Amino acid sequence: MQTDLLVDAKLALARGDMAQANVLAARLVADRGDDPEVLYFTAVIARARGDFGAAHDFLDRLLALRPDLGRAWQERGHCYRQQNQRDAAIAAYGRAVELNPLLTASLKLLAAHHQVADPAQARALADKIKDVESHPPEVLGALSAYYDQDYKLAEDRVRAYLLKVPDEPVAMRLLAELGTRLGEYEDAEFILERCKALNPEYLHARFDYAEVLNKRFKYDAALREAEELVALEPANPQFLMQRANLMLHVGRTEDAAAEYARLQQQSPENATVSLTYGHALKTLGRIDAAVDAYRQGYGARPDFGDAYWSLANLKTYRFTDAELAVMIAQEAAAGIDVEDRIHLCFALGKALEDAGDYARSFEYYQRGNALRQGVLKYNPQAVTHEVDQQIAHCSAAMFAANSGAGCPADDPIFILGLPRAGSTLLEQILASHSQVEGTTELPDILAIAARLNGRLGQDDADRYPANLAALSRAELAELGESYIASTRVHRAGGTPHFIDKMPNNFRHIGLIHLILPNARIIDARRAPLACGFSVFKQLFAAGQDFSYDLGHIGRYYADYLRLMDHWNAVLPGGRVLKVAHEDVLDDLEGQVRRILDYCGLPFEPACLEFYKTERAVRTPSSEQVRRPINRDGTDVWKDYEPWLGPLKEALAG
Repeated sequence: MQTDLLVDAKLALARGDMAQANVLAARLVADRGDDPEVLYFTAVIARARGDFGAAHDFLDRLLALRPDLGRAWQERGHCYRQQNQRDAAIAAYGRAVELNPLLTASLKLLAAHHQVADPAQARALADKIKDVESHPPEVLGALSAYYDQDYKLAEDRVRAYLLKVPDEPVAMRLLAELGTRLGEYEDAEFILERCKALNPEYLHARFDYAEVLNKRFKYDAALREAEELVALEPANPQFLMQRANLMLHVGRTEDAAAEYARLQQQSPENATVSLTYGHALKTLGRIDAAVDAYRQGYGARPDFGDAYWSLANLKTYRFTDAELAVMIAQEAAAGIDVEDRIHLCFALGKALEDAGDYARSFEYYQRGNALRQGVLKYNPQAVTHEVDQQIAHCSAAMFAANSGAGCPADDPIFILGLPRAGSTLLEQILASHSQVEGTTELPDILAIAARLNGRLGQDDADRYPANLAALSRAELAELGESYIASTRVHRAGGTPHFIDKMPNNFRHIGLIHLILPNARIIDARRAPLACGFSVFKQLFAAGQDFSYDLGHIGRYYADYLRLMDHWNAVLPGGRVLKVAHEDVLDDLEGQVRRILDYCGLPFEPACLEFYKTERAVRTPSSEQVRRPINRDGTDVWKDYEPWLGPLKEALAG
């Protein structure tokens, strides 16, 4: 019934019956004022009758719900154009085609705008229009649904078309992208590999292929694909950026930084290039240069939340009053992208924390966390269930039955636990030893666990960890050897040992013990309130979905303790070394000697002067571990104690 009313309104507009269209639009808004399609249509109707104020109001409401809807930005551009606000119209059209490159009306108006001032840009836009109009209508229909984020409709349309034309490259690429969005990376890899074999000249799909290989942690293969693309188009900035990003992943940080520097010189207005260049410089410890890069990022785009957050995430940076005023204004602006708002909230939380305004600081931290939780929709029961399964299936009897199995290599030193628990400090201490190389938070154990679990239907029960007991000794050895092989890409120093600092590996200690019985495992632990609040005020790039709600953090910490108690009960005595962050601060040398003894390494004084070790550090604590041991930040949670009730309640048990 409601759908028919919208259809009737569209038909009235199409036949020019504005009176009927206005009546129906008013009824639709009254009944369904939070429906994006209704808001879009009523904005179109308002513009058609010349009521630009109402049109912009409807678009404000629509963009608050769907800031990434390209059609809405195009409609805003039409409003500005009819109001003779040329610059605003061009900006809106530009945003529209960033979000939906199929919007030929925006492309044509942008091409006309650039015809005199920038003929090269006009030709590029004309080529884009020609490319869009060359697609079969069925593919365009699927792509339109995709850019409107109706992924089910997009998949239905593209699968129907591929049944008729199985090897159409654009359709194959879209199907792979839909799979990637659902986390079906194996399927996406297969589709794109086949697309490359059938259509090697279709470089867009080959670019996606490298991205999927990266998501599947096949860094060597991904970098080879990226190198092939750069060889084909040496001046293509997208291909150069992808190669630099992959260099960063495999630890070729200097090479990546040099590439970013060249890209930034070529495109100083590209905020993303400046941001990523800043990340590389931060990793290398070149903080002043990183600050300049981040500032260039927000200079190119004043609402670029990630640039402000990256400055805050240096931990040592202090915002100016002018920067603070801009951040507050941008965060409050209507229609700002939700990701920019989230990043700005966390940056403002840190800026106001540094200023000692803890009440306002917490308001921004809370807002940013609530927005991120709204995006992620983390379910704490899933982790509790996972911990229950590990406890149920990983018994002392199973470990005893597999004693001596697995790969005998003693190369890895795992540092795990919760994030923000002092693991980067322990990594820096150990990486200062002549026999140990620091790498990063490696995803390889998580990938092995996912492989053991296999592809599951929506209602299928997990196979892992129940299937660990069924693995043969040969299979356990092969899994350990595959870990050693897959992590080799991150090792450049030629040392006997390396560090894997993925915190989430605490959920897979049983797997680690079975496949790598001689690996060292260090549990980095920090007092719960200090650790919990530090997690809450940190915006993670990925992988810590529990961290955006105080109650969820407390429950996750409790599940972590419960599982660590289990590992300590069922594994051989002394298998896991617990290192408390507070003990390291109180007695650095004593704890360093204890850690080195556990790892079977001789004492070296360089481990006490860890802050002098020059190496790439890719975590939020990078600047803190480049200074001598200190207690900065240890008791920050106490300044926020009035608001930590949910965390305390979750930890009460």
